[in-house]
Amino acid sequence: MICRVCDSPRLVPAIDLGVQPWANHFLTPAQVGHEPVYPLRVVFCEECATAQLDYTVAKETMFSDHTYLSGMTKTLSDHFRGVADAVNRRFFADRPRKAMLDIGSNDGTQLRHYRELGFDILGVEPARLPAQLANDAGLTTLRAFFNADTARTLDRKFEVINASGVFFHLEELHSVTAGIRAALADDGVFVLQFLYMKRIAENDAFDQIYHEHLLYYNVATLERLLRRHGLALFDAEFSPIHGGSIIAYATHAAHAEPSAHLRAMLAAEERDGANTLAWYQAFAGRIARRKEESLAYLRARRAEGKTVFGLGAPVKGNTLLNTFGIGPGLISCLVEKNPHRRGLVAPGSHIPLLLEDELPAPPDVYFVLAWNFKKEILARHADLVARGVEFYFPVNPRESE
Repeated sequence: MICRVCDSPRLVPAIDLGVQPWANHFLTPAQVGHEPVYPLRVVFCEECATAQLDYTVAKETMFSDHTYLSGMTKTLSDHFRGVADAVNRRFFADRPRKAMLDIGSNDGTQLRHYRELGFDILGVEPARLPAQLANDAGLTTLRAFFNADTARTLDRKFEVINASGVFFHLEELHSVTAGIRAALADDGVFVLQFLYMKRIAENDAFDQIYHEHLLYYNVATLERLLRRHGLALFDAEFSPIHGGSIIAYATHAAHAEPSAHLRAMLAAEERDGANTLAWYQAFAGRIARRKEESLAYLRARRAEGKTVFGLGAPVKGNTLLNTFGIGPGLISCLVEKNPHRRGLVAPGSHIPLLLEDELPAPPDVYFVLAWNFKKEILARHADLVARGVEFYFPVNPRESE
C-alpha cells in the first residue's frame, strides 16, 4: 500500500483494533453470524503525517444503501444552519445569484438551509434512501458518487461547495479533489467539515475509527492534500459537533491567504506533536484503559441486577462494542430513533435494536453510544434523569478547543 495522500510507501502501524465487520452493516436476524469482517488498522505516513486505514472496504458496499440520516438529530441540523448562515454572511450575502453544491448531501438537511438563504442548490449523494428522501422534499439531489467525471457532467461552477463529514470517506480521494477544483467558481469557497484527529486522540474517541473513515485529518495534513490539487486553506475553526470537528475554508491556491487563526491552529498542532507517530502510539495505549473501565462498569451494573440498554446505534458505536467485546450479555438492546433500522441487529456484537417509542419501560442504565450528542440527550431525557435512570458516557468529549 502507498499513502492515500502523498503516494509514499513509508507507512508504519499506529493503532490496531483487530478484525471487525463494516460498522454500518446492520443485520437482519437471518444475517446474524454471517457478516464479513475486515482488518481495522490505522497506519501513519512518515512522509506527510496522514493517519489512514490500510484496508479499503469498497465504497459501493458501504454507501449504496446507507441508512444514516443527518436530519434525525436537531443538534446536527442546527449546526448545519449555523454554518450556512456564516458562509453566506461572510462571503455571499450581497450576491443576487449564487449556487451551492453539497457533496455527500445525505437527506438534504444542509441543502435546505442554503436554499433558505437564496442559493440554487444541488446535492450529490450515492445512498438510495437519503437521496430519495431529499428529492421527495424538493431538494434536488443527483444519486451518484462525486468525482472528477461527475464534475465534468455537471458542467457548471458553484460559489460554495460543501463537504460535511465526507472527506475522510473518500476511496477516490484525488479524483474527488480534482472534481471540486474544477467545479469551484474562481472566487468560490470550499467548506470542509471533518472530524479533527487531534481532538479524537485527546478525547480517546477511538470509536470514530471505522471502515467508512479511510483518512484521519489534522489541519496540516489536509492542507498537504489540497495543495496537491491547486487548492489551499485560508481559514479554519474548531466546532464541538461530533465531539470535535474542524470547519475549514479553502479556495484556489492562488487566492488563498492564510488567516491568523489558521496559522495558530497549525502552530498548536506542531507544538503538541499531533502529527507525529508518538502521538498515535500514546493514543493506542489509552484505548486499552478505556476498555477496562467500561467493561468493569457494565459487569458491576449487571451483577447488581440492573437492566442496561445502549442509547443510540451510531456507526461508531459498533466500533466500540466490537473493540470492547460487548454483547447482549452486558447490553440487552440498542435504543434507536431511526425507523429504517426497526428489527435490525448490530454487526459483530449481535445486540438487537429497538425503537425508542416502542420501549415498554426504560432501563436502569443507558450506556450512551451517541455520546457526541450528550447535551441534547440529557436535555431530551431530563425526566428519566430525574427518575434515577443512569446515563453512562464511555467517551466524554471536551466541550471547547
